[in-house]
Amino acid sequence: MFVMVCREVWSAIVPSFLEFAPHAHRVAMTVTAWVAVAAFLFAYTLIATEKVHRVAAALGGAGVMLLIHATDGSAAFFDEHTGIDWNVIFLLLGMMIIVGVLKQTGIFEYLAIWSAKRARGQPFRLMALLIVITASASALLDNVTTVLLIAPVTFLVCERLALPVAPYLIAEAMASNIGGASTLVGDPPNIIIGSRGGLTFNDFLAHMAPLIVVLVVVFVGLCRWLFRASFSYDPERVAEIMSLNEREAIADRKLLWQSLAVLALVLAAFVLHPVLHYAPSVVALLGAGVLVAATRVTTEEAIREVEWPTLVFFAGLFVMVGALVETGVIGQISKAAAEATGGRLGLTTMLLLWVSAGLSAVVDNIPYVATMSPIVADLVQANGGNGPAQVLWWALAIGADLGGNATAVGAAANVVVLGIAARNGTPISFWQFTKYGLVVTLVTVALSVPYLWLRYLI
Repeated sequence: MFVMVCREVWSAIVPSFLEFAPHAHRVAMTVTAWVAVAAFLFAYTLIATEKVHRVAAALGGAGVMLLIHATDGSAAFFDEHTGIDWNVIFLLLGMMIIVGVLKQTGIFEYLAIWSAKRARGQPFRLMALLIVITASASALLDNVTTVLLIAPVTFLVCERLALPVAPYLIAEAMASNIGGASTLVGDPPNIIIGSRGGLTFNDFLAHMAPLIVVLVVVFVGLCRWLFRASFSYDPERVAEIMSLNEREAIADRKLLWQSLAVLALVLAAFVLHPVLHYAPSVVALLGAGVLVAATRVTTEEAIREVEWPTLVFFAGLFVMVGALVETGVIGQISKAAAEATGGRLGLTTMLLLWVSAGLSAVVDNIPYVATMSPIVADLVQANGGNGPAQVLWWALAIGADLGGNATAVGAAANVVVLGIAARNGTPISFWQFTKYGLVVTLVTVALSVPYLWLRYLI
């Protein structure tokens, strides 16, 4: 079945690309539009190559868009379709505050030590537990935050067991990207897709979570093979790790229960969105406000863990993409793409899946999804709107989220893990990460093909 699907897709893709050239010839844009495209590509290149900080690149690109009148203040700050998506910004802000408070309780350190003891010091069993914990946490929290909290404790456990830490850090980064794909709040690209596509927390659970559960199991098996040379066992070291008391990691039990209660209410409100009719951003902000007001945590402590550069980066990116919508560039690309695929939903889905995975491997998947989401919105409408055409959103999410595992710069979590490793004296090179990431990405994306085909296209 899988071979037949791949053969059909390949036979359709080649002529579609050949047909694309004459369609592209008919794209007519104004001078302002072409300057906007040039500015966007330049800013995107700076983001991808990290020649300058991505926040500076995004803000610089947004400034150019405003300067050349590709967009204006009204469209950039207040328009629902071409401006800053405040739902995304405030959802991230609220969840960051909640996680910032949760971090002070020591719960993540507790889970890491607990998993090491439950694994009885067995290296592969330990990796499997850390993968499951990381993937599960990333489904509820931002994957960058998850690896920031799990990685330092991984150093502690690996040092105690005399294990090489790099395989565990690499596995955790990939697990966070896979697990984060399962929910609306697990990965920043999903937040953008949910906002642009009008998709709820429940939609992601129903359509993404079943696939991700399977992929996590497959990923654990892959790690057994990929990192097989790293699983050495030292009985004396195991005895030392078994002597640790994980309960000592909990710094504030009262705050822990308060934080878990608020987090549970927030997640319940996400799930009950069809009944309560509160946007996820409103729920996250309410949860953050209640947590700060009901605990002894000060405002300064609560916002200390907020990734302000990330929020500003999103804002600049939304302005740039909105300018491309305002000038008609996105509309022209959408029209050309729809004509190139001939309105064939299956071909469009498979093409979107693999192109998204490939491009997310070489550039951060956040700006990629921000750029593609208005194009996919147009393609969904061109294929009949709601209903079967919604598969295009899932193809974009799967491709972007899983493609981020392919290289060290494909996802923000990867970059964070490499930075932590370097600061702790055990640097992980670009190619050390990528040689494993390419295998994981190819396998997981390939397994997604029959899932999309069988569930949505037949």
